[in-house]
Amino acid sequence: MNSSHHLQQNISAMLDGELPASETELTLAALAMPEGQAAWHTYQLIGDILRADQAGAELTPDFSARLAARLAQEVAPAAPAETAPLSRHAPAAT
Repeated sequence: MNSSHHLQQNISAMLDGELPASETELTLAALAMPEGQAAWHTYQLIGDILRADQAGAELTPDFSARLAARLAQEVAPAAPAETAPLSRHAPAAT
């Protein structure tokens, strides 16, 4: 796992009150960096939106374009390697 992804997971866990004590000092130090501050801000916004009253909320006109751009930056998970099915029979004698 790359350090950026690990940092984001730690910040998310911290905001959820689920960060292990052993990770707290390193995560707090990372929050002093611009990347950590940006991740903190993003997760705060996500939490605010999830807690907000969404009645009548409207998305900005460029929302779908910005979302598509952000999703395009995400790394797709690797597909599992295909393996040959295991045979329940003993191999044929040659």
